[in-house]
Amino acid sequence: MMVLAVDGFGMLGALGVGGVFAMVVYFFAAQADEKAVVRASLRQLEGHEVENVRDRELLNPLRQRAILPAVKGLTDVGRRLTPVGYVDGVRKRFMYAGEGNVDAVDRFLAIRVVTVAAAVIGMPLIWIFSGLTGNTRLGVTLFFGLLFILGPDASLNRKVDARQLAIRRRLPDVLDLLTISVEAGLGFEQALDRTVAAVPGPLSDEFSRMLGEVRAGSSRSAAMRAMEARSNVTELRSFVLAILQADTFGVSIGRVLRAQADEMRIRRRQMAQEMAQKAPVKMLIPMVFCIFPSLFAVTLGPAVINIYENF
Repeated sequence: MMVLAVDGFGMLGALGVGGVFAMVVYFFAAQADEKAVVRASLRQLEGHEVENVRDRELLNPLRQRAILPAVKGLTDVGRRLTPVGYVDGVRKRFMYAGEGNVDAVDRFLAIRVVTVAAAVIGMPLIWIFSGLTGNTRLGVTLFFGLLFILGPDASLNRKVDARQLAIRRRLPDVLDLLTISVEAGLGFEQALDRTVAAVPGPLSDEFSRMLGEVRAGSSRSAAMRAMEARSNVTELRSFVLAILQADTFGVSIGRVLRAQADEMRIRRRQMAQEMAQKAPVKMLIPMVFCIFPSLFAVTLGPAVINIYENF
């Protein structure tokens, strides 16, 4: 009976503490919601002036008050600590990845500072408090450090490679449609416009941006060179040079497009064959270090145990 009474008092005490905590949370949440409603109402009043400086700053959204200054501070730290030319290289890689936003570089540098700081702080903590010993502790610590230090750059490089691969794979199909449209009687810009609408993807986005620059007043050669610089793809560079030479020497664009389409299909086939020939070499590493040891353990393990027991 005494045990039941003690358990009952304990449950009542826990319920009381939970009720008090819920009331406190509800009180602060109600105040925050009321303040948010007041700030939203003040934003709707045109020409309203708030005398208190703190209330005037609270009218701004949280992103402008807290997040942007924090990102700017981390970006400044990243610019000071990075080597010379690193920021320009990051900007070029973002351009190759199809992200021309200026804020993307600042966000990347801020993330880079956070990940490096996490690696510097986390590696000693893992080494001391992980409970691991020997090579396992060393391997886990190094893996954690390399993951946080090299992770952002590896992720950005992967985006660049994926976009460039998509452009290489899509270029022969786009050139086929472009050749058919030009041979049907359309002009080069009109054929590009129809091809962009029919084939979505990163290559079509680049062609669409190039057409926009031409319509805005830029010359075709300058727009195409800018497109080639943004993509940094060898096959696209070859296509741009062929078109520019055709414009310079007055060669028929349809004939040039037909030759380029044939060449790009051959290059795509060669790229597929190269990837197929690399597959056995890439499969050799997991086979040697993962499949063969387990296979040897299953096939030779019982024989080794029998030999050990007999001798």
